[in-house]
Amino acid sequence: MKKLFNIFVVSFALVFSSSVFANKIGVVYDSGGKFDKSFNELAFKTAERVKNELGWEMVEFESSNDAQIEQGMRKIADRGATMIVGMGFAQADAVAAVSADYPDIKFVAVDVCWLDDPNNNIYQACYKEHEGSFLVGMMAAMASKTGTIGFVGGMDIPLIRKFQGGYEQGAQYVNPDIEVLANMTGTTNEAWNNPTKGAELTKTQIDGGADVVYQAAGGTGIGVLQAAADAGIMGIGVDTNQNWMHPGNMLTSMLKRLDLTIFEQAEKTAAGTFEPAIVVLGLAEGGVGYATEDGMVTDEMAAAAAAAAADIASGAIVVADWSQE
Repeated sequence: MKKLFNIFVVSFALVFSSSVFANKIGVVYDSGGKFDKSFNELAFKTAERVKNELGWEMVEFESSNDAQIEQGMRKIADRGATMIVGMGFAQADAVAAVSADYPDIKFVAVDVCWLDDPNNNIYQACYKEHEGSFLVGMMAAMASKTGTIGFVGGMDIPLIRKFQGGYEQGAQYVNPDIEVLANMTGTTNEAWNNPTKGAELTKTQIDGGADVVYQAAGGTGIGVLQAAADAGIMGIGVDTNQNWMHPGNMLTSMLKRLDLTIFEQAEKTAAGTFEPAIVVLGLAEGGVGYATEDGMVTDEMAAAAAAAAADIASGAIVVADWSQE
């Protein structure tokens, strides 16, 4: 009996210790919501990959407004997170404050690249969305039969102007006479989660002649792509591959590879090789791109995009960053 008791105690201790001391990835989503089928959901799926492939546990927090972000991030830290991912520029202040109080936790700040880091525990990653958007803008101009294309952004902020600017420049690179109809959904966080408004703006652009529409609007973009599909025109997704949503009506999706960033930093954290950094990732670094699976990218489009991507990576083509204008 004593032997069986000892075996039970040892087994319990092993289970308890593995639960308590397992690595944990924490994710704090932005106001677009966890299941936006875009920016946040890509982080969620990457965290699940970390859980499944690296054996980590996962803890999450969804904020209904920016005022809750720091509190939620502290809750995740108190629950034993090994690495915390802050999704979006609005989380910069929270990352700065919480990382200072939890120096042993590693932080990955997505769309943040300007913080001081006295504790050397923040990996800050921004992306050259304008470069990836240039390529899908080229494809939009090549696919358009009307000579008019559309863009629907989410919140009217410099980051979303990067998407718009790259898209317009890419379209004009192919067709200097292309007309680009552009709308932003709003000026508050609600702009990220209003598919009805996204659909309305898209219908207006279609009425104006647009036969390809690119969305960079978080959850609002669901309405953009649905309206495009309903009208029988082509949509362009953003951040993750959204082509599966409306096969036959999706030209492509602009990829923002935050999934690679998050997974890589989890691997490095687990291996003890995490290093703080401020990085800006574009075509040359593999940080942006476009999706072809379930899309309608032709060989001609792919060849043109590949040539332009090489020129952008080498500096032969310079895509203006509209967030700086």
